[in-house]
Amino acid sequence: MPLYEHVFLARQDISQQQVEALVKEFSDAITEGGGKIAKNEYWGLKSLAYKMKKSRKAHYALLNIDAPAAAVVEMERRMSISPDVIRFMTIRVEAHETEPSAQMRKQDREERGDRPERGGFRGGDRGPRGDFGGERRGGGGGGFRGDREGGSTFRSRPPGDGPRGPRPPRPPRPESSDTGSSEA
Repeated sequence: MPLYEHVFLARQDISQQQVEALVKEFSDAITEGGGKIAKNEYWGLKSLAYKMKKSRKAHYALLNIDAPAAAVVEMERRMSISPDVIRFMTIRVEAHETEPSAQMRKQDREERGDRPERGGFRGGDRGPRGDFGGERRGGGGGGFRGDREGGSTFRSRPPGDGPRGPRPPRPPRPESSDTGSSEA
């Protein structure tokens, strides 16, 4: 029989027990179709890369399946109907992994080795805090000028003096007779 790896994401507002019940329900669909579940893993509640169906997090679960294609199609049909399943993906593989998946392995710091020091701004190449290049670029610079002589705390244009010049005066508003005031 073909081998599959199947991952599904369940809504964040259901409990872990409800996710396990979903795994049981979908496993039963596989066994009814003549297949078996070689391994299932609950990966936990994890953040999503982007919002899906108004959720920012989801419960992740993995199923290693050994079943005919018809059983997998039936399981996917049930998942598409379920309101608790956000997304799922089934991939056909040549062989199942025997050790725990990459999500379940504990990543020790020793495995990563020594990390080199980060370069960039921490090396002291930026100058004193708050100096964003105004002095180095010949004054002016940008937005805030704080304690420079003759400058205000924020540089702005006079009101109405945009790129096209001053604004023309607004026409007077017409007086309407139905404003609700009555003379008696």
